Amino acid sequence: MFEIYAFCRAVDDIADDPGPRDGRREQLQHWRADIETLYAGAPQQHLSGLARAVRRFDLQREDFMAVIDGMEMDVVADIRAPDVKTLDRYCDRVACAVGRLSVRVFGMEHGAGLALADHLGRALQLTNILRDLDEDAALGRLYLPKEALQAAGIAATDPVTVLAHPALDKACAALVIAAKGHFRQARTVMADSPRRLVRAPRIMGEAYNLILEQLVERGFAPPRASVRLPRGHLILIVLRNLV
Repeated sequence: MFEIYAFCRAVDDIADDPGPRDGRREQLQHWRADIETLYAGAPQQHLSGLARAVRRFDLQREDFMAVIDGMEMDVVADIRAPDVKTLDRYCDRVACAVGRLSVRVFGMEHGAGLALADHLGRALQLTNILRDLDEDAALGRLYLPKEALQAAGIAATDPVTVLAHPALDKACAALVIAAKGHFRQARTVMADSPRRLVRAPRIMGEAYNLILEQLVERGFAPPRASVRLPRGHLILIVLRNLV
């Protein structure tokens, strides 16, 4: 899991780097070449640990490439009010693909693992989007889908304008509903899986669901206070899932 995280952290840092877009796309292309080399059986030295994880858990090349493709979506241009289909593709690449890698390490049955990755990945990413509205806007990004904005009567796509709009709560409600639905589906999958195999995703799911509840309670109208899960709550979640 540390090797998977290190890969994701590296490509995510490239996506969020304020440097020239061409340079960042070139860096992502280097990562694509490194992954190809890894799967060809001749990994670069800095990927020797990841290569061992790939062999041990049969991690799939396509999932690593999907993560890179998702990061490139943020590099090519600042994402602003994507349509629902594009947002779903983005979530699949930057979150669900990471889940597909992770469930192989957890040892889940193939079908259940894919279902959990799809639902929990989307639930976590949608929660992140709702939590990080202001942080993303500072980077020129707005992940709220245009259909939700239009349904709320918001014609703008500029992040600053949208986040100051009085109907923002209504636009965010669509993502809240979608996230809650994916959390429910994820819980169903985990309830039917051996508990020891889904301990980590249970902890993540419970923690992020609490964050989502706090976001809803706080609301999305400005000024938006930062929402963080209290350390005590996180410790209780971890202990409950370890006992």
